[in-house]
Amino acid sequence: MTWRILLVAVALTLAACASTAQVKRYPMEGDVKALDAASKTATIDAGKIGDWMEAMTMDYPVKPDAEFAKLKVGDHIKATVVVEDVKYYVTAITVVAKN
Repeated sequence: MTWRILLVAVALTLAACASTAQVKRYPMEGDVKALDAASKTATIDAGKIGDWMEAMTMDYPVKPDAEFAKLKVGDHIKATVVVEDVKYYVTAITVVAKN
């Protein structure tokens, strides 16, 4: 009986580890080109983002809503991109002056 409980505990632990995707955070800097209030996404022309993304313009979900509310088209921002497996979003946004 003890071995069965131990085996179940080990199996549950391994299953939990396998299903947990690693969350990575990257600094990003870029220009806000467009905003979509319905989907809470910002089109951002960003520089290279760590080892995750080359410089390009793309749509980024913004979380939470208070961060999205900070943005205006034309803003130059610094932020954090949170990446978990294939899901990603932008947060911790600061509007800064362009260099």
